[in-house]
Amino acid sequence: MQYHKAAHLGRERAQKAQMKLFDYAGFAMLTYTIKQAATGFDPVGEEELVGKMTQGQETMLFICDKDGFAKAQSKPMPIEKGEEIFKKMISDGIPEYRGTIKTVS
Repeated sequence: MQYHKAAHLGRERAQKAQMKLFDYAGFAMLTYTIKQAATGFDPVGEEELVGKMTQGQETMLFICDKDGFAKAQSKPMPIEKGEEIFKKMISDGIPEYRGTIKTVS
């Protein structure tokens, strides 16, 4: 797929994920909108899976596609607050992503 087409579609998907995460966490920013493919570029996937990363005393939440590309991420928050939001998202039917999350460094 051409870059601009992948970027446009990926941005739509990432913005949808951003709004969903914002509803839960009160803050969310876009991360990936496209991913490199063997034949060019692909938009991030349509799937919305919730993942988390913990470092020290803080955790961050992500909405990823099936390949682990983070489309949206929260800001760092205390672990207890992150777990509470994460459990709410799972109980609301958002599947958990259990692999390695690919996010912007």
